[in-house]
Amino acid sequence: QVQLVESGGGLVQAGGSLRLSCAASGLRFNKYAMGWFRQAPGKERESVATISWSGFTTYIADSVKGRFTISRDNARNTMYLQMNSLKLEDTAVYYCAAPVQMLKLPLYITDFGSWGQGTQVTVSS
Repeated sequence: QVQLVESGGGLVQAGGSLRLSCAASGLRFNKYAMGWFRQAPGKERESVATISWSGFTTYIADSVKGRFTISRDNARNTMYLQMNSLKLEDTAVYYCAAPVQMLKLPLYITDFGSWGQGTQVTVSS
């Protein structure tokens, strides 16, 4: 059974930084691309960043490009999201997710089949 556990969320002032972690178990982590998503109140869940199983290929949403960095440590079965220069509009619950298929870059949210419980990120002015 796949288990994804996010950590590192919290309250931060605008302009500050946070680093989210996602610890994965129950899957061959180094064979799966991984993704970060977020959902703000009243809004749909949106993709923030995706990383290939090797870590060599990454996708960053335009809204966070230049401020957020996705990375992974396959030896630790952990994925990270470094968030810098945080803005009020970054406030959301952040989720990590694993796709259904290994060795394939997911293109759509429906390609992801396993989700963490989420971690709250709140950016204050």
